[in-house]
Amino acid sequence: MPFSFALPSVRHLRRAVLACSLLAACAGTLAQSLDEDFDDEEKPWQEIAVQLPPTPQEQNLAEFYLSPNATMKAYVDLNSVSVGTDNVVRYTVVTKTEGGAVNIIYEGMRCETWEKKSYAFGHPDGKWSRSRRDKWQPIRDVGANRVDGALFRDYFCEGKMVADNGRVKSIIERLKTQRYIDPVRR
Repeated sequence: MPFSFALPSVRHLRRAVLACSLLAACAGTLAQSLDEDFDDEEKPWQEIAVQLPPTPQEQNLAEFYLSPNATMKAYVDLNSVSVGTDNVVRYTVVTKTEGGAVNIIYEGMRCETWEKKSYAFGHPDGKWSRSRRDKWQPIRDVGANRVDGALFRDYFCEGKMVADNGRVKSIIERLKTQRYIDPVRR
């Protein structure tokens, strides 16, 4: 018996073309969706607008450890600690020297880039003066009075990320309980 070959009908060809067209459209949509989900282009970092906090009150200050040779005491105003949508930890730091000098600075810290920025300086009358140096500066983790380094390493940052996934309550609890213990004082 000879082999016979039947040609597809026009109707079958139309169905096949329609099915291929739908399949191609779905594949294109899926590919576009995947491209949007895995956007490799890094968006530029944008700092949010900063509002100055209230003047720190003595009862809200948590002392943190600097070094065994520190010549001053350092505190963070727990009511001022925040983590912005820009991933900047903002806080008021108060330093007091043995001679009685007091400095109050409202700052921000970027864990991702190991930088800090001073936004304003506090005055004895409770007012703030905006900082003239509005540039991000590298964090210094040297010397006896290593305020920035201590806050970065021991309280606010874990590697290049904000500590405790940016949960402010956890960061405040870390400051309250002084999780970092001076190895000399143990």
